[in-house]
Amino acid sequence: MVKRGGRGNPEQLESRLHERTARIGIIGMGYVGLPLALAAGGAGFPVLGFDIDPAKVALLNAGRSPLEHLGDAAIAALRRRGRFEASDDFARLGEVEVVVVCVPTPLGRHREPDLSFVENTARTVAGHLRPGRLVILESTTYPGTTREIVKPILETSGLRSREDFFLAYSPEREDPGNRDFTTTRIPRLVGGDGEPARDLACAFYGGFVEHVVPVSSPEVAEAAKLTENVFRAVNIALVNELKMVFHRMGIDVFEVIEAAATKPFGYMPFWPGPGLGGHCIPIDPFYLTWRAREFGIATKFVELAGEINRMMPAYVVGRLAEELDRRFARGLNGARILLLGVAYKKNVDDTRESPAFAIWELLRERGAAVAYHDPHVPEIPKIREHADLAGLASIPLTAESLAAFEAVLIITDHDAVDYRLVRDHARLVIDTRGRGRDLGGGFLPA
Repeated sequence: MVKRGGRGNPEQLESRLHERTARIGIIGMGYVGLPLALAAGGAGFPVLGFDIDPAKVALLNAGRSPLEHLGDAAIAALRRRGRFEASDDFARLGEVEVVVVCVPTPLGRHREPDLSFVENTARTVAGHLRPGRLVILESTTYPGTTREIVKPILETSGLRSREDFFLAYSPEREDPGNRDFTTTRIPRLVGGDGEPARDLACAFYGGFVEHVVPVSSPEVAEAAKLTENVFRAVNIALVNELKMVFHRMGIDVFEVIEAAATKPFGYMPFWPGPGLGGHCIPIDPFYLTWRAREFGIATKFVELAGEINRMMPAYVVGRLAEELDRRFARGLNGARILLLGVAYKKNVDDTRESPAFAIWELLRERGAAVAYHDPHVPEIPKIREHADLAGLASIPLTAESLAAFEAVLIITDHDAVDYRLVRDHARLVIDTRGRGRDLGGGFLPA
């Protein structure tokens, strides 16, 4: 039971959450916000999805998905039932009782946290905030953001958290393309600015998530999200470093990891690659290290892992140059290189922070002519750091097109790629993902 918090009347909102009649507003219809909208709408909540992109809003209202891995069917079904609408009119925030913020938290030019999207969104919400509303931040960020940054901005409305409105933090845990763990099956952490806010947020997520885990504060939930991804970043850095060591020893690191994984306790397999990608793992450790410096703490272990992971694109390009020299007695200058995959992970169209683009730039700096094939990314989207690549199209993967390149570099191991075709017709294949092991060899490791 939600305890009364003041003029905000949490009991009334709690009742509407349990009845699933409370209208939900979700800001950001991307990789986090749209799956959340589908899950909440699928459970019966009426959902209003907000986005600044009018084209995306029009697409959603036509019952179509802007994200390949979600498809159109679920959106179209919610539209038919009247449970979902998209809008770019943020004045309509006044219509909703729960506001969930799912906006990007990137890094700035000097790899410092960029909370501009969160801050601007909080200002927008503040302009339409009403008593009794619940506001939840889902964007990944450093401990303290919810109460030190978002709360004061919301209170410029003249309303007070804990008294007039309720504020909580629940970190997103989306894994695009993972069919085993969808939004409803991934446990939810919830920390509130006071018990009423926490309990209301738990009531909201409990309407469609199998397991909700309340924690003592927003700071704990914020720190837990960073810890999850720092853990992954550090372990990926470890296996990336081992890959470089074992390569020099003539040992297959993928076979080593598979062998170690037979131990039923005390070991968890992580896999090397060409560098980190996605919105979380390449970015979250820097949010923690930046925040730690404010407390006079140096996160040496985390920063070392970041250095190793950031050097992997250069290592991959170096391996490619070695093999070109060994095989064809030539360098990268003037070489034609095909990147196989530009998404940051297999079987999705998500290119955020993909190491493919860092590798692409390094190759061009050394004079190579670069093209790409990706069955999930027919055209390079707009990317802030690589704006000149936007609009370039994926080339067809045929025997003839493969033969036109000096080398193929496997960046993303999509299942839809015909690797036997690649093996049979490419002159040289450098494999950063160990995909050639499924074919019994034929690719060179990187």
